[in-house]
Amino acid sequence: MLKLIFIFNIFIFTFLNAQETSSSLTRQKLEVMELKKELNTFYEEKEKEYQENKKELEDILTQIEKEKKDIKTLHDKNEQILKEIKLEVDSKVAKIYNGMKPKNAAQIFDNMISEGKIDDVFAIILRLKENNVTQILKFMDISHSSIVTHLLEDYKNKNK
Repeated sequence: MLKLIFIFNIFIFTFLNAQETSSSLTRQKLEVMELKKELNTFYEEKEKEYQENKKELEDILTQIEKEKKDIKTLHDKNEQILKEIKLEVDSKVAKIYNGMKPKNAAQIFDNMISEGKIDDVFAIILRLKENNVTQILKFMDISHSSIVTHLLEDYKNKNK
């Protein structure tokens, strides 16, 4: 009988211990489920924040692209206006030089070339009447008239 009581006590102890373990596992399972729920909620919040930030950045990028396009359009428009102004100025400058005495124009051109403004001289000469260019080149310093002549030849060959 003592053996039976001893076996019964072991059985009860094992059963209670198993129930405690089962209860502990259930409690842990509930804790894990609660933690999973919290993590899912946290993830959903962060995903929502991410999507909002992404949309905000996309909107900013769209605005930047629009402003960039507007700036380019304005830049192109200003470039065209500057070209028109330059053509008008060059036309008036050419008119002035066409009306000058060739000797005076040659002196001015020699000074400009000496100052390194050969491109400006060449731009003016391109707009002068051919007869005036010939007369001006006669009065210019030989080295300067040679440079201008070579530039005219190159220009002529490129534009054939």
